[in-house]
Amino acid sequence: MARTIAKDHDQKRAQILKSAARVFAREGFDRASMTQLARECGISKANIYHYYDSKDAILFDILETYLRELRDLICGIEMDGLSAAERLHKVVAEILLAYQGVDDEHRVQTSGMSALPEDQQKLLRSYQRDMVEFLSGIIAEIAPDVFRGDAVKLRSATMSVFGMLNWYYMWNSGAGSDAREEYARMVSNLTLHGVPGL
Repeated sequence: MARTIAKDHDQKRAQILKSAARVFAREGFDRASMTQLARECGISKANIYHYYDSKDAILFDILETYLRELRDLICGIEMDGLSAAERLHKVVAEILLAYQGVDDEHRVQTSGMSALPEDQQKLLRSYQRDMVEFLSGIIAEIAPDVFRGDAVKLRSATMSVFGMLNWYYMWNSGAGSDAREEYARMVSNLTLHGVPGL
């Protein structure tokens, strides 16, 4: 007889992923053990194996869930009627707000993805690529003459914006929504107008 799924299965799974992200971010994926993960989750090691058969499976689920949800959120932003500059600000602000409360997942993405098999990395990179292409399209709209025929320059500009966003938690850990909105305005203005526009 097939084992029934508990009513709180999804909730416990989400708890495991959140706790495991904390352990992986703190200890590093290679050094973390299933025993540590179970202890952080507040459940038995046997119970954690009911949900995942290895820490590799947990790592993939953390990153797949995090990046897919982030991609869907960012690429699904409603921007009808906005100018290219307004689109830039809206996307930058939404990215920063989406990063709020997920510093551990963000660190694990940066440091842990290479531990996964190539096919899983390929899927995760496709989520990242979707977001890069989405932002790149907005930046290209802002200055079409600057980027026309120069994909390298456009990619460099796009990745520079992501660089300003992705490392924000390093110097402003725990920043709230207001601080993130203010920094989003700064990044947008810096991208649009340079330092004199700040």
